Amino acid sequence: MTGYVDVLGVGFGPGNIALAVALDEMDVHLAARYVERRSVPAWQPGMLLDGSDIQHNAARDLALPRNPRSRYTFFNYLFENDRLFEYLNLGLPYPFRKDYARYVTWVAEQFADRVDFGLEVAALRLTGSEGAGVEAELSDGRTVRARAAVVAPGRRPRIPEPFAGSTDDRIFHSSAYLQRRAVLDALPEPVIVVVGASQSAVELVLDLARSFPRARVVNVLREFGHRQKDLSPFTNEVYFPAFTDYYYDASEAAKADLDRQLRHTNYSASDPDVLQALYAQMYEDRLDDRERVRLLRHTRVTQVRAEPDGLRLQLTERHRGDATWLRADVVVLATGYHDLTDESGPELLPEVLAGIADLVGRTPSGRALVGRDYRLRPRPGAVLPPIYLNGLCETTHGLGDAGSFSLLSIRSATIATSLAKELSAAAGWPEQHEEAR
Repeated sequence: MTGYVDVLGVGFGPGNIALAVALDEMDVHLAARYVERRSVPAWQPGMLLDGSDIQHNAARDLALPRNPRSRYTFFNYLFENDRLFEYLNLGLPYPFRKDYARYVTWVAEQFADRVDFGLEVAALRLTGSEGAGVEAELSDGRTVRARAAVVAPGRRPRIPEPFAGSTDDRIFHSSAYLQRRAVLDALPEPVIVVVGASQSAVELVLDLARSFPRARVVNVLREFGHRQKDLSPFTNEVYFPAFTDYYYDASEAAKADLDRQLRHTNYSASDPDVLQALYAQMYEDRLDDRERVRLLRHTRVTQVRAEPDGLRLQLTERHRGDATWLRADVVVLATGYHDLTDESGPELLPEVLAGIADLVGRTPSGRALVGRDYRLRPRPGAVLPPIYLNGLCETTHGLGDAGSFSLLSIRSATIATSLAKELSAAAGWPEQHEEAR
């Protein structure tokens, strides 16, 4: 069975949910269909920790910066669910992550008739006259043909050495934390290692210490200590649309310099509230003559051995070179996510685009060539239909594409506008249908 649509969305997380909203509200008359591997809409299900909050202004949601009158805003979600006044009365600087996850699901459910849940796009290839469209092979055997594709599978968890390739269920990434932590329930006094120095790492250490009072939690970090995020309002103008233009037009050397300057607005740094909570927790534990949380500074894991009674980790101090061994019951990797890289790295393009990678142009450093409108550009002499990357373009567009909601709605408008322009200029589907048959 083959279906035909104007736009195929690969993935239905926040990026393509925001796109669905934009296509609806901008009156772009294109038939869109989305394919999502999860069986139900969800956002960060593995990290909906008690008490955790989001890390951006609540108004920077799926729609409001693009259209303040949208019915798909976070505040309208609260209003329609009879919680607006209670939320306003909380006085919280940021919403609970659980609340924002429900908001994302609430919006997604309003487009559920356009989504195939519980399916994956196994492969994407070109079809039609001179590659005028795309054909997606779905995991249930069906195919879908489209005039354009918007690829938004989310960023892939980064699993560093020596954990890469491990299938041991005692080692898992933070993105699967809540689904996997049940392995600890049967252990009376577990030893849990959290690897990383991110916001997620601090949140996990706190949650583990609170959820498993008899556990020993060891946080392994390469740095001297946990760093506070750069929350300066001046620095946070990186989440303005104008900065996306500036970054996109910058040379690769300038981009590298900007990345160094701005790294701690988003990476290897945490919000003040969780840092204070962790420091206070460790201090209070010392008052009680116990050490439930231990930081191993300037340390990296250099070997891991899986044994029946636990995991053996070799820990190497980065400056002195001292190596010691630690037994652990579970290792949680708070090690972030992959960005798109050059051809020598792990991810030039999302895996679903492997079949067309040779047709995509390259920057001077070997990265995929992406237009300001997030559309992949072909190499010289090649032809590509409109294929867009939604939420994967930090290396070309800056921190607004680093997994934050801050510019989601603006990016969706850019892609929707480009789709309308590109597809209005292309041949209509009836002729392509006949050719495809």
